[in-house]
Amino acid sequence: MIVLAGISAYNLRFAQIATEIRPVIFNLRFGDYIQILLGIAIAWLFIFAFAGLYRIRGNKSLVNEFYSIVQASSTGLVLIVLLIFFFRELFSSRFIVLAGYVLAMLYILIARLIVRLIQRILYNHNIGVRKVVIVGNGKTADILIAYFSSRKVAGYEVFKRLRDFSLETAQELAKMLETKEADEIIQCDPNLSKAEVVRLFDFAYEHHLSFKYAADLLDAKVLKTEVTEVVGIPIVEVERTSLEGWGRIIKRIFDIIGSSLIIIIISPILLVTAMLIKLDSRGPVFFNKRDDGTPVYRVGQGGRLFKYFKFRSMRPGTDNMRYAELAGQNLRSDGPMVKIKDDPRVTRVGRFIRRFSIDELAELFLVLKGDMSLVGPRPHLPEEVAKYEQSHKKVLTIKPGITGLAQVSGRSDLTFEEEVKLDTYYIENWSLLLDLSIMLQTPMAVLKNRQAE
Repeated sequence: MIVLAGISAYNLRFAQIATEIRPVIFNLRFGDYIQILLGIAIAWLFIFAFAGLYRIRGNKSLVNEFYSIVQASSTGLVLIVLLIFFFRELFSSRFIVLAGYVLAMLYILIARLIVRLIQRILYNHNIGVRKVVIVGNGKTADILIAYFSSRKVAGYEVFKRLRDFSLETAQELAKMLETKEADEIIQCDPNLSKAEVVRLFDFAYEHHLSFKYAADLLDAKVLKTEVTEVVGIPIVEVERTSLEGWGRIIKRIFDIIGSSLIIIIISPILLVTAMLIKLDSRGPVFFNKRDDGTPVYRVGQGGRLFKYFKFRSMRPGTDNMRYAELAGQNLRSDGPMVKIKDDPRVTRVGRFIRRFSIDELAELFLVLKGDMSLVGPRPHLPEEVAKYEQSHKKVLTIKPGITGLAQVSGRSDLTFEEEVKLDTYYIENWSLLLDLSIMLQTPMAVLKNRQAE
């Protein structure tokens, strides 16, 4: 829309009606103008992003959205004025600048109206509608239920209304979620006991539901919140992670580009590793099947299972020994994870590739596929996750990673609780800069003289 506004402003200035009023006394070729326009448009996109115009979540009113467009466009206009001031050779047509500014606001508003129209059409066909659990026995809950039920364009569907959140109610809702999916919980009752509020909050995390509450209902300090307004009622959402909306998109793009480049760069290492594994012992190159022939699974984002594989470092048919003959040698008695010292199942090549984490390089293809991320918590075994306490399950909020904050902070030397705390910190404080920092620290963490995992 910004580029279209710039082209329209240029054509208007060189139109016959404009040249008759004020002749063109400057030379500005269209090819040169387009190059300048594209640079300005990219700069405006960054300004719009900082102004919050690309926030996916939230039901901002059209008036507030137009106000944000005017503010961001005005900031962009100031940028153009400064560029013209410092680079007089840019162009000197005030008409093009002002016309482009006005048309940009108009075109962007029209585009966003079209997006809203498409969104409403999709909502009317039950596409993209968020299923919500309303918890409360008061007037606020009644108002929200009536509004969501009568207006499909709101984008919400009441999945279930709960009067309280006792243990029995929680069990009933958990059973429903086994066969049906919900997206979020809204707490609307200030009279819930503290135990019910804590139980509700933990339930939302455990079942990967967004948690929202009417303002001033939650007597707890939270770091990340987002306030939206529905029929005059302020609704506050406790954000689980910065990896929502555009954060998730940026991280995914980073994963695709990063994993592709790394695979190309280390492809000789991958080929040599595969050949050494085949020469060293009988069996497949990859560890991707259990002893009984069933696929190997890991628990990914949201508790979903995905098929997992890495370079084989053990003798075939010995995986289940960790829970039988070797159970007494487990070094990780502090939590559900199993780590065997001087594991007799490991082959000669396997010991080497484990020492330098080469066996995990195959996970790059899982990153490219979308099951894993370059940076995140460790991939979780289903039998380990089954033993997690509620506070541990927050690590399932995001995709598991090849490396992570816990891995570069101590590898196998950390206790399970320390790993969970570090992973939780990462989830709550994610940034692209943090991902880059962790990846740069990973080679040194691998080379340090620590016990192989």
